[in-house]
Amino acid sequence: MHRASSIVIKNRRASFDYELVERFVAGLQLYGTEIKAIREGKAGLSDAYGLMLRGELWMKNMHIAEYSFGNFANHEVRRDRKLLLTKRELSKLVRATKETGFTIVPVKLFINDRGLAKLEIAVARGKKNYDKRQSLRAKEDKRQMDREMKR
Repeated sequence: MHRASSIVIKNRRASFDYELVERFVAGLQLYGTEIKAIREGKAGLSDAYGLMLRGELWMKNMHIAEYSFGNFANHEVRRDRKLLLTKRELSKLVRATKETGFTIVPVKLFINDRGLAKLEIAVARGKKNYDKRQSLRAKEDKRQMDREMKR
């Protein structure tokens, strides 16, 4: 039996640049050295986005660094990776992304208790600049209140 892993790779830009509407947890179709690199914590989600192709969801531009002990069979760093979801979840995502202004962004990548890599994705709507300023102000106000509570 596997224990829950401490590997959690977050996309901090997602909640700043987007309003996250609905979240899903998807499996990833990975090749040999990719899971080993993820277990080392060498992955990035900041530029990645989801794309529907022929009824399947693909994660584009997701960075998984080469495995340090890999050989000639190491994986491509930014290849397209297929996401594994149920038909019901896929149809929800298709409906949501057909609406103008919605996109699919990765929120976090983690290893579950069975040792499998999972990707939390969200249907998101892009924020305008004034929305970003509002969220920065709210974060700063919260930080200020926490400081005052500690005194």
